[in-house]
Amino acid sequence: MQVRDATRPDAPALAEIYAHYVLHFPYSFETEPPTIAEFERRIEETQAFFPFFVCEEGDEILGYAYAHFHRVRKAYQWICETSVYTKAGSQQKGIGSALYQRLLPALKRQGFTKAMAVLGCPNEGSEIFHRRWGFQLLASFPDLGFKLGSWHDVKYYSLDLNPVTEAMRDPIPYRDLPSR
Repeated sequence: MQVRDATRPDAPALAEIYAHYVLHFPYSFETEPPTIAEFERRIEETQAFFPFFVCEEGDEILGYAYAHFHRVRKAYQWICETSVYTKAGSQQKGIGSALYQRLLPALKRQGFTKAMAVLGCPNEGSEIFHRRWGFQLLASFPDLGFKLGSWHDVKYYSLDLNPVTEAMRDPIPYRDLPSR
């Protein structure tokens, strides 16, 4: 397996991976799968500041992970939110871990203090995965989203990346990191 930066030509495979979750699970609260063009836009928008990685074996993309700002207001700029998805049937094969081995250190180097994982639930596999990576449950909000005929909870998990200080430097764009 190899982890690399996502590119626009990856959009069809990423859209297919994500569509499975949008259509069959409450993990994402999107109800319509994004188009390939929308995925291309999301890759470009994300990479303007954050890493967006794919994990592949041979010519097959098995999963992807990226981050974005948790909130848009300036005071939240040191907090990011992560997302990780693996191809249906590829869970528990080390794909998510390979992606987080690249993503989390990059976010730390960018200067973020916390990474948040916001999970639509039930999502036991993702909860176990995030706890293994050191994320801790911060809050559980019952019945926040209605999807697939029922109400679903949202759980917030947090991972400390860098210490909080009184004189924080602004996070730097991923593309500006030396030797990415």
